[in-house]
Amino acid sequence: MNWHAIWAIYVYEMKRFFRTLMESLLSPVISTTLYFVVFGAAIGSRISEVEGVSYGAFIVPGLIMLSVMTQGISNASFGIYFPKFIGTIFEVLSAPVNFLEVVIGYVGAAATKALMIGVVILVTAWFFVDLRIEHPGAMLAFLILTCVSFSLFGFIIGIWAENFQQLQLIPLLVITPLVFLGGAFYSISMLPPAWQTVTLFNPVVYLVSGFRWSFFGMADVPVMASLAAIAIFTGLCLLAVYAIFRTGYRIKS
Repeated sequence: MNWHAIWAIYVYEMKRFFRTLMESLLSPVISTTLYFVVFGAAIGSRISEVEGVSYGAFIVPGLIMLSVMTQGISNASFGIYFPKFIGTIFEVLSAPVNFLEVVIGYVGAAATKALMIGVVILVTAWFFVDLRIEHPGAMLAFLILTCVSFSLFGFIIGIWAENFQQLQLIPLLVITPLVFLGGAFYSISMLPPAWQTVTLFNPVVYLVSGFRWSFFGMADVPVMASLAAIAIFTGLCLLAVYAIFRTGYRIKS
Protein backbone atom coordinates (compact mmCIF):
# COMPACT_ATOMS: atom_id res chain seq x y z
CA MET A 1 0.00 0.00 0.00
CA ASN A 2 1.43 3.34 -1.13
CA TRP A 3 0.55 5.47 1.89
CA HIS A 4 2.53 8.43 0.53
CA ALA A 5 0.28 8.57 -2.55
CA ILE A 6 -2.86 8.23 -0.44
CA TRP A 7 -1.71 11.04 1.83
CA ALA A 8 -0.84 13.27 -1.14
CA ILE A 9 -4.32 12.89 -2.65
CA TYR A 10 -5.97 13.32 0.74
CA VAL A 11 -4.04 16.48 1.63
CA TYR A 12 -4.66 18.00 -1.82
CA GLU A 13 -8.42 17.49 -1.45
CA MET A 14 -8.48 18.78 2.12
CA LYS A 15 -6.55 21.93 1.14
CA ARG A 16 -9.26 22.70 -1.40
CA PHE A 17 -11.81 22.40 1.40
CA PHE A 18 -9.89 24.65 3.80
CA ARG A 19 -9.50 27.34 1.15
CA THR A 20 -13.27 27.88 1.41
CA LEU A 21 -13.58 26.90 5.06
CA MET A 22 -15.88 29.74 6.14
CA GLU A 23 -18.29 29.15 3.27
CA SER A 24 -18.19 25.39 3.81
CA LEU A 25 -19.01 25.67 7.52
CA LEU A 26 -21.27 28.72 7.43
CA SER A 27 -23.69 27.22 4.93
CA PRO A 28 -24.71 24.19 7.05
CA VAL A 29 -25.00 26.36 10.17
CA ILE A 30 -27.41 28.71 8.39
CA SER A 31 -29.35 25.80 6.90
CA THR A 32 -29.62 24.09 10.29
CA THR A 33 -30.84 27.32 11.89
CA LEU A 34 -33.50 27.71 9.20
CA TYR A 35 -34.65 24.11 9.68
CA PHE A 36 -35.03 24.72 13.40
CA VAL A 37 -36.96 27.93 12.75
CA VAL A 38 -39.31 26.28 10.23
CA PHE A 39 -39.66 22.77 11.64
CA GLY A 40 -38.76 23.31 15.28
CA ALA A 41 -40.78 26.49 15.85
CA ALA A 42 -43.65 26.20 13.36
CA ILE A 43 -44.29 22.45 13.40
CA GLY A 44 -42.85 21.95 16.88
CA SER A 45 -45.53 24.25 18.29
CA ARG A 46 -48.13 21.75 17.06
CA ILE A 47 -46.16 18.55 17.75
CA SER A 48 -44.62 18.97 21.19
CA GLU A 49 -43.20 15.44 21.50
CA VAL A 50 -42.60 12.32 19.44
CA GLU A 51 -42.45 9.17 21.56
CA GLY A 52 -41.36 11.15 24.61
CA VAL A 53 -38.73 13.24 22.79
CA SER A 54 -39.23 16.93 22.10
CA TYR A 55 -39.80 17.55 18.41
CA GLY A 56 -36.87 19.96 18.17
CA ALA A 57 -34.49 17.29 19.46
CA PHE A 58 -36.21 14.56 17.44
CA ILE A 59 -35.32 16.15 14.08
CA VAL A 60 -31.62 16.61 14.89
CA PRO A 61 -30.49 13.12 13.72
CA GLY A 62 -32.44 13.60 10.49
CA LEU A 63 -30.85 17.00 9.90
CA ILE A 64 -27.38 15.56 10.43
CA MET A 65 -28.08 12.62 8.11
CA LEU A 66 -29.44 14.92 5.40
CA SER A 67 -26.35 17.12 5.49
CA VAL A 68 -23.84 14.27 5.79
CA MET A 69 -25.33 12.37 2.85
CA THR A 70 -25.51 15.37 0.55
CA GLN A 71 -22.09 16.71 1.57
CA GLY A 72 -20.44 13.30 1.18
CA ILE A 73 -21.87 12.90 -2.30
CA SER A 74 -21.11 16.48 -3.33
CA ASN A 75 -17.49 16.52 -2.12
CA ALA A 76 -16.58 13.11 -3.53
CA SER A 77 -18.30 13.62 -6.89
CA PHE A 78 -16.68 17.02 -7.47
CA GLY A 79 -13.33 15.77 -6.20
CA ILE A 80 -13.04 13.09 -8.88
CA TYR A 81 -15.00 14.87 -11.63
CA PHE A 82 -12.86 18.02 -11.67
CA PRO A 83 -9.61 16.13 -12.53
CA LYS A 84 -11.56 14.46 -15.34
CA PHE A 85 -12.82 17.83 -16.52
CA ILE A 86 -9.38 19.49 -16.69
CA GLY A 87 -7.54 16.32 -17.76
CA THR A 88 -5.29 15.83 -14.73
CA ILE A 89 -6.91 12.46 -13.96
CA PHE A 90 -4.44 10.88 -16.42
CA GLU A 91 -1.56 11.97 -14.19
CA VAL A 92 -3.14 10.05 -11.33
CA LEU A 93 -3.82 7.00 -13.51
CA SER A 94 -0.25 6.96 -14.83
CA ALA A 95 1.28 7.30 -11.36
CA PRO A 96 2.48 4.15 -9.51
CA VAL A 97 -0.75 3.86 -7.47
CA ASN A 98 -3.53 1.29 -7.74
CA PHE A 99 -7.25 1.98 -7.79
CA LEU A 100 -7.66 1.22 -4.08
CA GLU A 101 -5.16 3.91 -3.12
CA VAL A 102 -6.88 6.44 -5.38
CA VAL A 103 -10.27 5.61 -3.87
CA ILE A 104 -8.97 5.81 -0.28
CA GLY A 105 -7.44 9.23 -0.95
CA TYR A 106 -10.46 10.83 -2.61
CA VAL A 107 -13.17 9.10 -0.58
CA GLY A 108 -11.26 9.55 2.68
CA ALA A 109 -11.05 13.30 2.12
CA ALA A 110 -14.73 13.56 1.16
CA ALA A 111 -15.78 11.49 4.19
CA THR A 112 -13.66 13.69 6.47
CA LYS A 113 -15.32 16.83 5.13
CA ALA A 114 -18.80 15.33 5.58
CA LEU A 115 -17.89 14.24 9.11
CA MET A 116 -16.74 17.76 9.97
CA ILE A 117 -20.02 19.19 8.65
CA GLY A 118 -21.97 16.65 10.71
CA VAL A 119 -20.10 17.65 13.87
CA VAL A 120 -20.70 21.35 13.16
CA ILE A 121 -24.45 20.71 12.77
CA LEU A 122 -24.50 18.66 15.99
CA VAL A 123 -22.80 21.48 17.89
CA THR A 124 -25.17 24.03 16.34
CA ALA A 125 -28.18 21.95 17.38
CA TRP A 126 -27.05 22.09 21.01
CA PHE A 127 -27.71 25.85 21.00
CA PHE A 128 -31.37 25.23 20.12
CA VAL A 129 -32.40 22.06 21.97
CA ASP A 130 -31.34 19.86 24.85
CA LEU A 131 -29.81 16.74 23.35
CA ARG A 132 -28.89 13.44 24.89
CA ILE A 133 -26.77 10.76 23.25
CA GLU A 134 -27.51 7.42 24.87
CA HIS A 135 -25.08 5.44 22.71
CA PRO A 136 -22.17 7.74 21.71
CA GLY A 137 -20.10 4.88 20.29
CA ALA A 138 -22.94 3.75 18.04
CA MET A 139 -23.64 7.35 17.05
CA LEU A 140 -20.05 7.84 15.93
CA ALA A 141 -20.04 4.49 14.11
CA PHE A 142 -23.25 5.30 12.21
CA LEU A 143 -21.95 8.76 11.37
CA ILE A 144 -18.61 7.51 10.02
CA LEU A 145 -20.19 4.64 8.07
CA THR A 146 -22.68 7.02 6.48
CA CYS A 147 -19.92 9.48 5.57
CA VAL A 148 -17.82 6.73 3.96
CA SER A 149 -20.67 4.98 2.13
CA PHE A 150 -22.16 8.13 0.61
CA SER A 151 -18.72 9.46 -0.27
CA LEU A 152 -18.19 6.22 -2.18
CA PHE A 153 -21.54 6.77 -3.87
CA GLY A 154 -20.53 10.32 -4.73
CA PHE A 155 -17.24 9.03 -6.17
CA ILE A 156 -19.25 6.80 -8.51
CA ILE A 157 -21.47 9.73 -9.51
CA GLY A 158 -18.40 11.86 -10.23
CA ILE A 159 -17.02 9.22 -12.60
CA TRP A 160 -20.40 8.68 -14.26
CA ALA A 161 -21.17 12.39 -14.73
CA GLU A 162 -20.32 14.01 -18.06
CA ASN A 163 -21.07 17.59 -17.02
CA PHE A 164 -21.55 19.69 -13.89
CA GLN A 165 -25.35 19.47 -14.16
CA GLN A 166 -25.25 15.68 -13.81
CA LEU A 167 -23.24 16.03 -10.58
CA GLN A 168 -26.34 17.53 -8.92
CA LEU A 169 -28.91 15.34 -10.65
CA ILE A 170 -28.96 12.36 -8.28
CA PRO A 171 -28.46 14.32 -5.01
CA LEU A 172 -31.32 16.69 -5.84
CA LEU A 173 -33.76 14.29 -7.50
CA VAL A 174 -33.05 11.10 -5.54
CA ILE A 175 -31.19 11.52 -2.24
CA THR A 176 -32.92 14.62 -0.86
CA PRO A 177 -36.47 13.31 -1.53
CA LEU A 178 -35.55 9.93 -0.02
CA VAL A 179 -34.30 11.66 3.14
CA PHE A 180 -37.43 13.79 3.48
CA LEU A 181 -39.61 10.71 2.92
CA GLY A 182 -37.40 8.51 5.10
CA GLY A 183 -38.49 9.63 8.54
CA ALA A 184 -35.94 12.39 8.95
CA PHE A 185 -38.54 14.80 10.35
CA TYR A 186 -41.18 12.37 11.60
CA SER A 187 -41.56 8.83 12.90
CA ILE A 188 -42.92 6.40 10.34
CA SER A 189 -45.20 5.08 13.10
CA MET A 190 -47.19 8.31 12.59
CA LEU A 191 -48.09 7.18 9.06
CA PRO A 192 -51.09 5.02 8.09
CA PRO A 193 -50.25 1.27 8.07
CA ALA A 194 -50.18 1.06 4.26
CA TRP A 195 -47.71 3.94 3.98
CA GLN A 196 -45.57 2.46 6.73
CA THR A 197 -45.11 -0.64 4.58
CA VAL A 198 -44.25 1.45 1.53
CA THR A 199 -41.75 3.53 3.52
CA LEU A 200 -39.83 0.42 4.56
CA PHE A 201 -38.66 0.11 0.93
CA ASN A 202 -36.83 3.43 1.33
CA PRO A 203 -33.22 2.57 2.29
CA VAL A 204 -32.70 5.93 3.99
CA VAL A 205 -35.28 4.93 6.63
CA TYR A 206 -32.84 2.38 8.03
CA LEU A 207 -29.96 4.86 8.22
CA VAL A 208 -32.00 7.59 9.91
CA SER A 209 -33.65 5.11 12.28
CA GLY A 210 -30.36 3.60 13.41
CA PHE A 211 -28.77 7.01 13.87
CA ARG A 212 -31.78 8.26 15.88
CA TRP A 213 -31.59 5.15 18.06
CA SER A 214 -28.03 6.08 19.02
CA PHE A 215 -29.37 9.39 20.36
CA PHE A 216 -32.64 8.49 22.06
CA GLY A 217 -32.77 4.70 22.20
CA MET A 218 -35.81 4.65 19.89
CA ALA A 219 -35.98 3.29 16.35
CA ASP A 220 -38.55 2.71 13.62
CA VAL A 221 -36.77 -0.45 12.46
CA PRO A 222 -34.45 -2.89 14.27
CA VAL A 223 -30.93 -1.56 14.78
CA MET A 224 -29.39 -4.66 13.22
CA ALA A 225 -31.45 -4.02 10.10
CA SER A 226 -29.99 -0.51 9.98
CA LEU A 227 -26.44 -1.85 10.26
CA ALA A 228 -27.15 -4.48 7.60
CA ALA A 229 -28.57 -1.84 5.25
CA ILE A 230 -25.55 0.44 5.46
CA ALA A 231 -23.15 -2.53 5.18
CA ILE A 232 -24.92 -3.76 2.02
CA PHE A 233 -24.94 -0.27 0.51
CA THR A 234 -21.23 0.18 1.23
CA GLY A 235 -20.45 -3.23 -0.26
CA LEU A 236 -22.39 -2.45 -3.44
CA CYS A 237 -20.54 0.85 -3.82
CA LEU A 238 -17.18 -0.89 -3.40
CA LEU A 239 -18.12 -3.46 -6.06
CA ALA A 240 -19.19 -0.68 -8.42
CA VAL A 241 -15.91 1.22 -7.90
CA TYR A 242 -13.92 -1.96 -8.51
CA ALA A 243 -15.83 -2.59 -11.75
CA ILE A 244 -15.26 1.00 -12.88
CA PHE A 245 -11.49 0.84 -12.47
CA ARG A 246 -11.28 -2.67 -13.89
CA THR A 247 -13.07 -1.66 -17.09
CA GLY A 248 -11.90 1.97 -17.24
CA TYR A 249 -15.51 3.15 -17.50
CA ARG A 250 -15.48 6.90 -18.33
CA ILE A 251 -11.94 7.21 -16.97
CA LYS A 252 -9.60 5.99 -19.67
CA SER A 253 -11.63 7.18 -22.63
